[in-house]
Amino acid sequence: MIAAFFAPIAGEAGLGLRDDAALLQAPQGRGIVLTKDLLVAGAHFFEDDPPDAIARKALRVNLSDLAAKAARPLGFLLGLALPPDWTADWLKRFAAGLGADAQNFDCPLLGGDTVKTSGPLTLSITALGAAPGHGMVRRDAARDGDALYVSGSIGDAALGLRLRLNREEDRHWIAALGAENAAFLADRYLLPQPRLGLIETLGEHARAAMDVSDGLAGDLAKMLALAGLTADVALADLPLSQAVRAALSARPELIETICCGGDDYEILCAVAPEKALALEAGAKAAGIELTRIGQAQRGAAAPIFRNTKGEALRLARASFSHF
Repeated sequence: MIAAFFAPIAGEAGLGLRDDAALLQAPQGRGIVLTKDLLVAGAHFFEDDPPDAIARKALRVNLSDLAAKAARPLGFLLGLALPPDWTADWLKRFAAGLGADAQNFDCPLLGGDTVKTSGPLTLSITALGAAPGHGMVRRDAARDGDALYVSGSIGDAALGLRLRLNREEDRHWIAALGAENAAFLADRYLLPQPRLGLIETLGEHARAAMDVSDGLAGDLAKMLALAGLTADVALADLPLSQAVRAALSARPELIETICCGGDDYEILCAVAPEKALALEAGAKAAGIELTRIGQAQRGAAAPIFRNTKGEALRLARASFSHF
């Protein structure tokens, strides 16, 4: 199995997957950033998702974490627990998707472990990256007065998941989307887009950063609380795609799902006011949309999200949680 499917896509440091360990040369003077994500069928993806898409998502959610730390990918380790009904064809397609993304994002497979399980398909990836010369961009370093930015658009994947679940309560707004918008949301859930193009500008200008994986409202609260901060965010300032706006127009209550749903995998960052324009210019040069959503301020309360009337949005749950 290893020789047939994974050795052909392994990087040089993986030693052809003929050993029990990889040998990685750390860039001189750079710290090593490590991150790990575990994905389980039925919880993080659908069992009938295409095998190549499952593999790509597993790698990309880790690359999103590296991007938020301004860390250049060096490689990854794969843990794969296969259920009894796995087939060689499924594994071939899985490895092809994994290998394509490993090449496209310059993050080679270094090794890992493959086992059989009686439970659902489970994937674990540990990604390694090289920190910027001056050190990793931490989550807890925001300061009072920092400008707050988020990349891309939010809420797409959360609505893409609801679209896939196809519940009766969602039929009206799903029907109002149109085929193009529905396809866009489904793709955003299936295949995250790690913002590796922001690595250079985040490393140079951001004070604090994290990737938005459990919902913007909850992740913003997590980042700011570590520094004794809060924020006041206008919903009108949030970056929303055409598809999300179409869904909101049909059902305004979806704003909570948009703010609190998971799987955005966008970058949330705080930057000193004097560096804000440079950060924006760097993002523009990288071809990645970066939107200013507010300003960090002293306070112990969770960030407030306000509608056009200035009223605070009441959130039943700020972010996704397994427990």
